Parts: sequence; structure tokens; C-alpha cells
Amino acid sequence: MSTSAQIGVTGLAVMGRNLARNFARNGYTVALHNRTVARTKALAEEFGHEGDFVVATSAEEFVAALERPRRLVIMVKAGDPTDAVIQEFAPLLEPGDMIIDGGNAHFADTRRREHALREQGIHFVGTGVSGGEEGALNGPSIMPGGSKESYESLGPMLEKISAKAKDGSPCVTHVGPDGAGHFVKMVHNGIEYADMQLIGEAYELLRDVAGYSPSQIADIFRTWNTGRLDSYLIEITAEVLSHVDEATGKPFVDVVQDRAEQKGTGRWTVQIALDLGVPVSGIAEAVFARSLSGHAELREASRGLAGPKAEQLGASEAAAFADRVEQALYASKIVSYTQGFHEIAAGSDEYGWDVDLGAIASIWRGGCIIRAAFLDRIRAAYDGRPDLPSLLSDDTFGQEIAEAQDDWREVLVAATRQGVPAPGFAAALAYYDALRAERLPAALTQAQRDFFGAHTYRRTDRDGSFHTLWGGDRSEVSA
Repeated sequence: MSTSAQIGVTGLAVMGRNLARNFARNGYTVALHNRTVARTKALAEEFGHEGDFVVATSAEEFVAALERPRRLVIMVKAGDPTDAVIQEFAPLLEPGDMIIDGGNAHFADTRRREHALREQGIHFVGTGVSGGEEGALNGPSIMPGGSKESYESLGPMLEKISAKAKDGSPCVTHVGPDGAGHFVKMVHNGIEYADMQLIGEAYELLRDVAGYSPSQIADIFRTWNTGRLDSYLIEITAEVLSHVDEATGKPFVDVVQDRAEQKGTGRWTVQIALDLGVPVSGIAEAVFARSLSGHAELREASRGLAGPKAEQLGASEAAAFADRVEQALYASKIVSYTQGFHEIAAGSDEYGWDVDLGAIASIWRGGCIIRAAFLDRIRAAYDGRPDLPSLLSDDTFGQEIAEAQDDWREVLVAATRQGVPAPGFAAALAYYDALRAERLPAALTQAQRDFFGAHTYRRTDRDGSFHTLWGGDRSEVSA
């Protein structure tokens, strides 16, 4: 078989198939490989008119079809299946070749694989790909890690197939070494969890408190999508809420079981944040909300618990309440992104990746699930001040939060009084208030720790660590 393909894709389920088609549509000859040969042949036959494909029926044929340096994209399930594919292909490759993992791998696995393959002279490029099957076909947001050398060869191809922001910029950048790309994709998904939870809470408040129907709420979301909340998730929310189930004639949202599933990246975001000591309470509440939704027996057993039932507002009050919900949603979204970017910065510091936060905001402006108009302003905030400690420290975002906070608080008062759960809104506001507090009750917590465990404490009036001898005269000693 001649070496005619510039890139190859192995693993031709929906994401892999669409990514292969995307490369072919953009003028690249693509080698195809799948464990099931029939799927490989079917792809080439069905979409051969879109570009040039080379069908490989074995690993050896697949590798032989690739020009040097070989670029081999893996699109299989994360974990053991990815390791199995690497073990199959790595012995067939030569120094300078590269394996690109486009799945949702855990960044620690990517770091391990990158280190092992580097010793063989093979570049391993852990690559976050966001945008779902549509993005894979028409242009995703792409977050590649790995060596600078690999990006010099691979980068121009990724830039060509990626989504483009409104200013024409490709939604891809070299994120950083080893696991940086998959780490950033993980946090992207964590923000996505929070974003979806906040939108869900806004919907529930508009329905249970304001009394709007799903179709009316769809219209509200369409209006919001013309302003500062302009985003992919707000757009599709309006579509979902306006959809009517053909079988029952009911709003589609009412025939879907209220149990949200998850694949793990949101959970990883929270777990790694705990390891790094980064507070991502909004993301954590979104993960826990999905978990709680799945405990059907617990929820069934608890439905008789005491508490208020929501009472719907009148028309004029409802309209004013909807405006307040928009403020609460926007402010809470800013907090979620603040927490996500804080975690990326902490991960970058911990692993020496030197991630450019402005560049990350830039490549999230198109293609990905959390793409939103205000990412342009986040990019500008970090570009203007790379050492920005928090998005809330940016003058523009800080001012918007200041203007939103009264309505934000009123929405949470209404939710509490009427018994409508809003954990995402509440966690975001608690985070904001904790940041601006002059002092936190952590002083008491540390004093308690010193009392029962001699864990020491630091004083406000002099340097050093101290311990109080809590028995007897309670004298203080330097630790």
C-alpha cells in the first residue's frame, strides 16, 4: 500500500467517522481503520464523494498508508481500550511519528502515556475535542497537548478543520505539554455541567414561581440569547423547550424522566480541584445535582417531607421576576467560569504547563458546547492582564456582578421561600460572598483544630505558627 494519507483515524464510531470526514472535506487524504472492517469500507463507500479515503483492513496496512511523520488519531473509549490501541500501533511506528488521542481521557493517563511513548521517540498528543458529533464533522474546538514539535506538524491540520470564531480565528491552540490538553478539556466539561445546571434552575424558577409554560420559557430564552447570555446552550434550551412530543402532545420536557446522567469528566473536574485545593463549588453542585436526580427511591421516599409549595406569580410580577432570573443566571455563569479558569491556572502551575488563559477563552468561542459571546470578553480580560487573579477582579465583570447582585439575592430568597431548589445559584452567590468577606469563620475552624488535634494556627498580629495548651492555664507556645 502506498504512503499517500496525511492523517489516519482508527475508531470509526460517530465521533471518529465525523472527524475523518472533516479532514477529508478539508483536502486531506485520510487513512481509515476500525476493528470491524465492514464499518471502514462502509464509511469510504458512503462518503467517498467528500474527499479521499484509504481503506486499511489491518494495523499494518493502516500504518503503511501514512506518510511520514505519521499522524495517527485514536477515537476509541477512554481507559483500557485506548491503552490497547496504543499497544497495537506503537510497535509499528518510528521515532518522530505521533499518536493523537481525541477521546475524553483522564489527563493523568495522558501524562503517563506521553512519558512512555516519548522514550520510544513517539509523540503522544492528548487532544480535547469539543462540539459533539456535529462539531467533529463541521468544526470543533480542539485542545491539543503534547510537544511543541508535534504541534508544528499537526497544528496546521487541526487549525484547518477546527471551528472558526466570528473574527475568523481557528478554535485551536497548543495548550501545553503532556496532559495539558485533556486537563483543559476536562475543566471545559466541568463548566459545561455548571452551565447546564444553572440553565435548568432558571427554567424551574420560571415555571414553578413565575408560572410560565415551557413554550413561553422557550421564548424568554430566545430573547436572552440575543443579549449577553448569547450562547449555544441557551440556544438549544429554547429549541428543547419549544418541542412538543408527537406521541402525547405534551411538552417534550415533560415526557423525559428527570434523571440526568454523566460520563465522568465533571466528576473528575471536582476530584482534581479537591487535590489542587481549588474551590469549584458551583461545578460540584452541578455534579451532585445530577447524582441526586438519579436516586429515584430516595426521592420517592422524601416527597412527603414538610416544606412550602411554589405559588405562581401574577403576569406583571412574573415578567419582573424573569428579569431578575436573567441577572441571577448571568452572575452565576460568571462565577462558574471564574472557578473553571482558576482550576486551569492551578493545574498549569502544578504541572508546569504555562497555559495561556486568554488563548483558552479564545478557542472556546466556537465549536464547543460552552461557546458563548462573553468568552470574547474573557479573552480580552486575560490578554489585557495575564496575571488576573480572578474574572471577578476584572473591572467590567466586577461591575456587572455588582449590578446583578440585588436581583440575584432576591431570586434565591424567592426560591427558598417557595421551596424550589437552586443549588447552583446558591453556591455561586456563597462563593462570591466568601471572596468579598473581610473575615471568614475559618478562624474558628482552625482554632477548633488546634484544640482537638494540636494542628497549630497563625496569628493576625505576628509571624509564626502557634499552639495553645488548652488544658490548665491555656498558655500559648510557638510551634
